Amino acid sequence: MARQLRAEQTRATIITAAADLFDRHGYESTSLSDIVEHAHVTKGALYFHFAAKEDLAQAIMEIQSRTSLRLAREMDGRGYSSLEALMRLTFGIARLSVEGPVLRAGLRLATGGVPVRPPLRHPFSEWLELVSARLLGAVEESDVHPDVDVDSVAHTLVCSFVGTRVVGRFVEPVARQPRRVAEMWRVLIRGLVPVTRRPRYLGLMAHLEREAGRI
Repeated sequence: MARQLRAEQTRATIITAAADLFDRHGYESTSLSDIVEHAHVTKGALYFHFAAKEDLAQAIMEIQSRTSLRLAREMDGRGYSSLEALMRLTFGIARLSVEGPVLRAGLRLATGGVPVRPPLRHPFSEWLELVSARLLGAVEESDVHPDVDVDSVAHTLVCSFVGTRVVGRFVEPVARQPRRVAEMWRVLIRGLVPVTRRPRYLGLMAHLEREAGRI
């Protein structure tokens, strides 16, 4: 049991070190030797868990996928409206991206053309599905105008969310991500939500921004 625990801890250490380097320097510019040095492990320890750099990238994107799906399930299970669940999901991902490098690296891998091996789906396809389902629910709950094109709005929201994070990494500290997500929602709420429902969701947006910023 102790040996298994040490192996799991070593694997997690290697993944975190690789994610940090992928996030800061990019996938192509990071070597396995760089990861070994950054993780403070031996090459033997790394190769015990990962045969190639591609396997590390796959592990990071798998964690990103599991995290997004877990957060979505948690939001759905708490009785929130569909729109609130979607808002909380985006702020939750932003918060976790500030807290650690794995989700930041997952995004950089996703936008950098690193192949995603089946059965894992590309994160953008997965996010489009998550967003579309919750927007459909929001339309049914009258929190979003009934005449919106859900597929178009989902595409716009995912592009805005991804673009906010990609641009932000080059121009400002990562800790500003929750504020940028709030700015995104401020625009979306005014365009999507009926006037009578807006105060609720604008207030929720401000609350979520404050909560996500307390790191």
